[in-house]
Amino acid sequence: RWTNDSEVGHTVTAYNGQIPSDAAYFASGDFESETAARNDISGGLIGSGDTYEHTFEVPGTYEYVCIPHESSGMTGTIVVE
Repeated sequence: RWTNDSEVGHTVTAYNGQIPSDAAYFASGDFESETAARNDISGGLIGSGDTYEHTFEVPGTYEYVCIPHESSGMTGTIVVE
């Protein structure tokens, strides 16, 4: 679960090709791909105080990004064992 504790909107968007090949893609806004999420950033924004949840069912490393703040280095890694 991601909770937005700031006053600006953020996204949680998996990088295509940087999650296990047999894992479900994840993105706030329920997009099916990174491209779709990038084409509708506002549709994936998590507002202040809001949350986004995803259940990881496949072990591996998952890389993700906040699209509006990617240039500031707002990326993350989740390792599921």
